[in-house]
Amino acid sequence: MSDAAIRPHAELPVGAIGSRASGWWAMIFTIFTEGSLFAYLLFSYYYIAAQPHLPGTFPQGGVPSLALALPNTIVLLISSGFVAWAQTGVERNDKKRLALGLLIGCLLGIVFLIVQYFEWAGKSFPLASSPYSSLYFVVTGFHMAHVVVGVLVLAALWFWSRRGYFNNVRFAHVHIGAIYWHFVDAVWIAVFFTFYITPLLGLGA
Repeated sequence: MSDAAIRPHAELPVGAIGSRASGWWAMIFTIFTEGSLFAYLLFSYYYIAAQPHLPGTFPQGGVPSLALALPNTIVLLISSGFVAWAQTGVERNDKKRLALGLLIGCLLGIVFLIVQYFEWAGKSFPLASSPYSSLYFVVTGFHMAHVVVGVLVLAALWFWSRRGYFNNVRFAHVHIGAIYWHFVDAVWIAVFFTFYITPLLGLGA
């Protein structure tokens, strides 16, 4: 009998589709779906920004400030680095590193949410005041909802890691949750570039 048959929770070799945990494929298809939604939302932004007949300014209020958005982006990227650090830790059966990486990633995700709230509060326009404001709050709000889910996932993984549920042969849950977190970070890069960098490059009026 093979080792995989003896250890039902062990990681299986990477290769054919059947060698991946079912949860891994479920997460991949979830990310594909959510990524498509973000793509449509960001396309809406670029489509509207390219129209020459928009009333007022686009973006509304002029070029947005990077004072909070840029440090917040760095915070999210660092959180992704710590989660990746935790992933490699569990593969080496380093449970302390796993727990610490997940905890720091989770806390940095919370910091991102707090800073994003202040970013929202500092805007001079409400949600429905213009096409730009609607796009800005909907897209960033949609992303914030994903960050909340990601923080909850990391918190759950941290709790389970502290309970000793993971080791170097049982860690699929860690990688599946981490994939989602890295996706959330990657989406923010696209959102940040769209709303904060493209105006600096001259997109809009």
